[in-house]
Amino acid sequence: MTEVNEVPPAKHLVVALIYEGLCTFEFGIAVEVFGLERPEMGPAWYRFAAASPETGPIRAAGGVKVVADGSLELLSQAETIVIPGWKSVDEPVPDQVIRALQEANRRGVRILSICSGVFVLAEAGLLDGKRATTHWRYTETLALRYPNITVTPDVLYVDEGDILTSAGSAAGLDLCLHLVRRDFGSEAANKVARRLVIPPHRDGGQAQFIEAPVPKAHESARLGLLLDYLQKNIAERHSLEALARLAGMSKRTLLRRFEAATGKTPARWLLDTRLSNARELLETSDLTVDTVAEVVGFGSATLLRHHFRQQFATTPIAYRLAFGKGG
Repeated sequence: MTEVNEVPPAKHLVVALIYEGLCTFEFGIAVEVFGLERPEMGPAWYRFAAASPETGPIRAAGGVKVVADGSLELLSQAETIVIPGWKSVDEPVPDQVIRALQEANRRGVRILSICSGVFVLAEAGLLDGKRATTHWRYTETLALRYPNITVTPDVLYVDEGDILTSAGSAAGLDLCLHLVRRDFGSEAANKVARRLVIPPHRDGGQAQFIEAPVPKAHESARLGLLLDYLQKNIAERHSLEALARLAGMSKRTLLRRFEAATGKTPARWLLDTRLSNARELLETSDLTVDTVAEVVGFGSATLLRHHFRQQFATTPIAYRLAFGKGG
């Protein structure tokens, strides 16, 4: 095994923690986003390495073996550390791993977990007083076991600055793309997403993936037409009565079937869609905030700013500065 030395100053080193019983898919996410050569992204793209507390090949899920690039000493060189899942939510975390992560946190290293990897961060005390998420199957366990953590169960990921957590395994892709967006801007995140053939940002939280009754086929078709109509007429005002008439349902049936199909009420779906459209325009266009508000259906910049701050904890102008064409 070799250590990573002589770090080029322009390159950001991402180190993934690997361990016996490694979650293969979660590790693959980290490799795919941070570990592949991407010459189209320029010379400052990430470097990637894998660190392990164990020596020799690591057995990963699926019958494969992985060889680390180095020991936990690599974590002392990292600028971002990825915890790609954990072997079991009841599996103890080795003391040397906890100490290495605590030291990295003291140095201001950015640390992110995917799915059950949140339990490693929790055991190290790095989430005390912070918000965090994990797969919906584990949120109750996380909240009961670590009462000092504010568990947010219905989101795809939580960004607390230097500590970030994702929900289920695939939500790790959302979180990693979010980091690319933070580091290199929206255009870079979009390029990586296109290579992965996934959207650069998924709206909604993991509540939409929890098992729920599937609407009947003919009602699904009617809802599909209704959703298409709303997308094309997003800037207009839509009352529940008018939507029910368009869908050919009673208001009560529409509410029940709409939420079963989308995981949201019509009002919430409209709000999230308008916010998503606003974010895209802020990233890609030169429209004023007032015009963006009108185009997506908020009517006024004041209302857009209110909902934007509630949803994203920032303002439209600050978001454009960070992720817009000039960001």
